[in-house]
Amino acid sequence: MTVLLTGADGYLGWPTALRLADRLDERIVCVDNFARREWVAESGSVSATRVEDPAERFESVENLSLVEGDLADRDFVLQLLETHEPDTVLHAAAQPSAPYSSINGERALYTQRNNVSMNLNLLHGLAECGLSDTHFIETTTTGIYGAPHFPIPEGGLEVERKGGSDEVPFPAMGGSWYHQTKSFDAANMRLAESQFDFPMSEVRTAIVYGTETAETRAHDSPTRFDFDYYFGTVVNRFCAQAVAGYPLTVYGKGEQRKPMVSLEDAVESLVRLVEEGPEADDEITIYNQVTRPVAIVELAETIAEVGDEFGLDAAVEHYENPRDEDEEHKMEMENERFLELVGGQRQTLEEGIRDVLATLVEEQDRIAAHEDRFLPGVLTDE
Repeated sequence: MTVLLTGADGYLGWPTALRLADRLDERIVCVDNFARREWVAESGSVSATRVEDPAERFESVENLSLVEGDLADRDFVLQLLETHEPDTVLHAAAQPSAPYSSINGERALYTQRNNVSMNLNLLHGLAECGLSDTHFIETTTTGIYGAPHFPIPEGGLEVERKGGSDEVPFPAMGGSWYHQTKSFDAANMRLAESQFDFPMSEVRTAIVYGTETAETRAHDSPTRFDFDYYFGTVVNRFCAQAVAGYPLTVYGKGEQRKPMVSLEDAVESLVRLVEEGPEADDEITIYNQVTRPVAIVELAETIAEVGDEFGLDAAVEHYENPRDEDEEHKMEMENERFLELVGGQRQTLEEGIRDVLATLVEEQDRIAAHEDRFLPGVLTDE
């Protein structure tokens, strides 16, 4: 068995690669073009954790092999699939930043071309290479759902209209040029389902929190942790602000809830999906990779409380909300299929924040040196 893991150098990709390597005897082929490192450097920031040179990083793990290349290049993808004939493709590569995709038209176009091309190249490549039994898994995002005022299903919506009923895909309501790429990917996977004969799983990933897994500790090889405005999530930025001595800024009431999942739970679910194989051979199985939605004010208060354990004086301050949004939106999301896959939640929000702060206090000087990166508008075309 061969597993092809794309985006293996990323925040989620690296700990997933390590767990696959430790749990499976099979060959793990890791693919990346290391663009994430370039994007963060372009924004004037760094990973809070110190990540090794790519060659050093992958060579240190026995059954990981590294292929450097651009998945948006169709010829590269065809050669990759023909050479390795993977039994599973776990596609975790993307330009993942909504703010980066919204800087200007150039970056919006790049994000959409890059992300959609990679997905299409892999789908068509599997079909053209005759890999009809390969399990194709893609991590997309819960951000494609928008903020509907009803519980979001794991799969389609049951719709009744004028005496008829059917299950239809959930409408694409992404709020950024990046999120829309994942809506396109989901739609293209549905189209591929009707034309190609191989099993597919779509894992819609929530905001991920955490810095370490058992494998990153055992290999003494941390995953990256971005805290800048463009590539750091709200969890990352709040934690970095706490370490740097900045107040945690909550807009308005902060009662709107965002779907979240720990790094530990996200990695374990992906590895189990590789191990156990597809749930169905003739349809796409969708997983809402979220343990629970968390209110922004709850997140800030949890960081402040856990911060006390590390001697951090993290104040929570409320500011007038500049955004036009429902400040009390509850974001209900069904996740039974995901929780069954992962075997129940493995790390709570409080445990994950403790994990993050324990890592970041060791890099306090590194974060403080880039504290201006917390703010919007730091990246220009000059």
